[in-house]
Amino acid sequence: MNLFRSKTTTPIARNSIRHSPLRRTLFLIPLALAGFAFSPKVRAVCQEGCDLITGNTFLGDDALISNTTGNENTAIGASALNSNTTGSDNTANGAFTLLSNITGSDNTANGVGALFTNTTGSENTANGAFALLVNTTGVDNTATGYTALLSNTTGSDNTANGYAALYFNAVGEGNTATGFQALFSNTTGFENTATGNFALPSNTTGFWNTANGSFALVSNTTGSDNTATGVAALASNTTATGNTATGVFALYSNDIGYSNIASGVYALFSNSAGYENIASGNYALYSNTKHHRCQQHRHRRGDAL
Repeated sequence: MNLFRSKTTTPIARNSIRHSPLRRTLFLIPLALAGFAFSPKVRAVCQEGCDLITGNTFLGDDALISNTTGNENTAIGASALNSNTTGSDNTANGAFTLLSNITGSDNTANGVGALFTNTTGSENTANGAFALLVNTTGVDNTATGYTALLSNTTGSDNTANGYAALYFNAVGEGNTATGFQALFSNTTGFENTATGNFALPSNTTGFWNTANGSFALVSNTTGSDNTATGVAALASNTTATGNTATGVFALYSNDIGYSNIASGVYALFSNSAGYENIASGNYALYSNTKHHRCQQHRHRRGDAL
């Protein structure tokens, strides 16, 4: 025979995941797993082996148990790829990884609960516990880190590297988040780039923003087309658009001012509502709050404000 498989039947304890990390994470995770963990099913099939015809490899209770024509899949861990029927070229390492996958292909999930609800989404990579947990049909996403892209459902072409990066993203597309809770609150915003711890963490629907540096654009919610490079650059910006801040604390106080350019440490620091200002050099236009279309170029530290 071309099929090698060994099966044993063992009882499943209803409280087998009671002491798992599920209790210690946010409310979405236990809700997602509860239905499966406490289902009426009382017995599991412990599988170990490989199918030489389809090229599938499996190890763990109910791993790849529903597969029909899917091929070249690897499932290691309890219920890994449990629902897969025709999906191919998937790799699932960890309990409940890719559990709901049916026809999705070319997915990689490493870590408990990674890509848990994925059904038809393909070419996703999730590395970390609960990464891409509720993804269903989203494609070409990469999540690396605990709960990275956890809430993503149909969003595609997103990259999240870091603990809880792009955590609340649901349908937003083309976002890149690197750092602790970078783009944490993003839901539908698209084509944002956040690099640094807490970079763009409050952004929800804003788009075309770039934040490089810890706390860069930290308060931005719906503002779009902003670029912040430097620690706490554009930190107070919420809804304003078209600003460029380069330097630590550049345009720090800006809230609704738009189309400002600040280059230098503390440049346009106090600006809140002023627009179309240009400040070049450290502390340039530091005290400006609401004036617009002002320019200052500072080249020496001792220059007057």
